[in-house]
This record gives sequence, C-alpha cells and structure tokens, in this order.
Amino acid sequence: MQLPWNDSGCFRCKEPLDAGGVASVQAVCGHCREQPPAFTAATVELLFEGPIRALVHDFKFNASPRAGMLLVELMMANVPNELGSALLPVPMHTVRARKRGFNQSYWLATQLGRQVEFPVIKAECLKQQPSQRTLNRNERMHNLMGAFRINGPLPKHLTIIDDVVTTGATGHALAREALRAGAQRVDIWAVARTPLIHN
Repeated sequence: MQLPWNDSGCFRCKEPLDAGGVASVQAVCGHCREQPPAFTAATVELLFEGPIRALVHDFKFNASPRAGMLLVELMMANVPNELGSALLPVPMHTVRARKRGFNQSYWLATQLGRQVEFPVIKAECLKQQPSQRTLNRNERMHNLMGAFRINGPLPKHLTIIDDVVTTGATGHALAREALRAGAQRVDIWAVARTPLIHN
C-alpha cells in the first residue's frame, strides 16, 4: 500500500511545501514566518489523504483498536529528534468525549508514552466548541482562545500528541497555554497533516 508521505513539510507546522523550492530540512512556510505559532516544531510525516484518512476515520469514529495501533506504529516509525520529557494529548471537552466514547489523542499519547517511557500530562478543555471542520485558520484561532487549561508545574520541553493537524490552530492554543503554565518549549507529534490548500 502506497502511503501519502509528507516529505517536504514546513519545519514548524508541517504544511507541505513545494519540494522543488525546499533547500533546507528546516524550511519554514509563509504562515509561520508571518505569524509564528507557539509551538517550535512539528513531526507529522503523513498527509491526511487516501488510506491514512480511512485509517484515522476508522480509529476516530469507530474506536477501532486495530486502526489505532497501526497509527501508533506509523508514529513510532517517525519519532521526533527532540521529544522533550513528557507527552501532552489534545484534550476533549467532557460532553464531546462522552458522546464519542473516548479521546483519540489521549489514547495515542498513552500508547506512545508506554513505548518511549514518557509520562502523559493532562490538560482540560474548557469550551465546548462547535466542529472546527468548516472553519478557516483565523476562525479556528479565534474559536480556541481560552479553550485550554493546564495546571503546572510542567517540564521544560513537552510534545503535544494529536491525530490530525489541520491548520495548527489547536496546537498553537494548547502550546500557548503550556508555555503560560511553565513550559519553555512545546512541539507537536501527530499522525497526519491536512494541507491548508484543502481548508
């Protein structure tokens, strides 16, 4: 099965870049140059397309443990070079978590934490947000203001765990709260990236 690899993504947010124009493994996209996110770097080595989209959907909406473990294996094949010392899954509001039955980011973080022998830190989602799927980058940023809370103290460097990075707004909001709570660096490690051209 051919996987949709994200070979030439932005160093900070993993937005796919024009492979012909990338001269450095630390190339940065225009969005991150103009409005740098609160997180430092992202490891998101697949695109949210084809078989990865199907796998994530099966995991997220059908709670398939088989699909979940395949996603964990794909993430473990691309462990960030600098992982920090703790994992921070994107929290889900309790109402949405009850409706879905589980928080997919927390599940992934727990599995990954066992393999890399890192603790998993919990954050709270304070706002029951409408679905973000129809919102653009700026609308998502506004929607997520004040959405998360983390009780410190936190390690100096931690890594956010998520399934899909769409615009980077969720990672930015959560990283900003982690920095406020005492972290000095926050990165992202996720399964797949949705190119901004699709948003």
